[in-house]
Amino acid sequence: MGLVAVQGSALAKELHVYSHRHYEADQKVNKLFTEKTGIEVKVVNAEVDQLVERLRSEGESSPADVLIAVDAGRLQRAAAEGLLQPVETEILKERTPEAMRSPEGHWYPFTLRARVIVAAKDRVKAGEIKGYADLAKPEWRGRVLSRSSSSGYTQALLASIVAAEGEAAALRWAEGLTRNMARPPQGGDTDQIKAVASGLADVAITNSYYLGLLLNSPDPKERKVGQSVAIIFSDPSGRGTHTNVSGAGVVKHSKNVDAATKYIEFLVSDEVQKIYANETFEHPVMMDLSMGEQLQEWGEFKVDQETFPKLGESAPAAIRIFDKVGWK
Repeated sequence: MGLVAVQGSALAKELHVYSHRHYEADQKVNKLFTEKTGIEVKVVNAEVDQLVERLRSEGESSPADVLIAVDAGRLQRAAAEGLLQPVETEILKERTPEAMRSPEGHWYPFTLRARVIVAAKDRVKAGEIKGYADLAKPEWRGRVLSRSSSSGYTQALLASIVAAEGEAAALRWAEGLTRNMARPPQGGDTDQIKAVASGLADVAITNSYYLGLLLNSPDPKERKVGQSVAIIFSDPSGRGTHTNVSGAGVVKHSKNVDAATKYIEFLVSDEVQKIYANETFEHPVMMDLSMGEQLQEWGEFKVDQETFPKLGESAPAAIRIFDKVGWK
């Protein structure tokens, strides 16, 4: 599916996007959109919480047309605050999984981001870890790494456990994993993978695309880091792997709703999905692994769609648990 070319003057000459994403691939996508439509994409990049606060303060005078975030919970909260407006098109309904988009059409996913486990190939046997639950067991004491509890990725993972198993079970898991950490949380996902490769720990929690970036880096040292770990998709016989999204919604006070909608449709087109699969190594929103060689190499996995709609409502409980167990 490709975007039907339209005259920029029929929609807008400019489209203003508030985005938490920061990849060269996004610049390529925006350039392609401009080439196809004549609409220039102007981007404001910041952390999603800063962008949401900006939308609040700007109100009706906001120039923003589209909000992009890399966390469904934050998109849900932006919608609940009335910062996004519902849109619905056949393209968006057909191209995005129903369970992983706003039920009211306030936002739609355009990439999937699997929260996986990476394990040192020379220190962890195949099959020794089957899912997140194993990481809290006593035998992994001093062997686990994770990002800080302030990370949206970490918060969403624990929120998914709250949604799946309840707050008490999530508390026990967080207590166990906190005891098992090889060091206090620090750095991003790439730092966790590099620390496992260096021998500081044996396993780490990360988004899969960070491993993809290392494996396909022009730097041979980074490729070696990626090659030293195995990727584990959690709980294939149970609820599956916690998977968040990059998603986009039309801002409540957008002056260019039609152009904003066409832009989100463009993000889920085959052309753009292939760019993400091969340059950022995120999974296509419809899980068509044939779009990227790296994704095919990792193979299929079960996406946890059951807890996904509950991430936003479970997030406050997750934050309370982090505070209680001392997960910094």
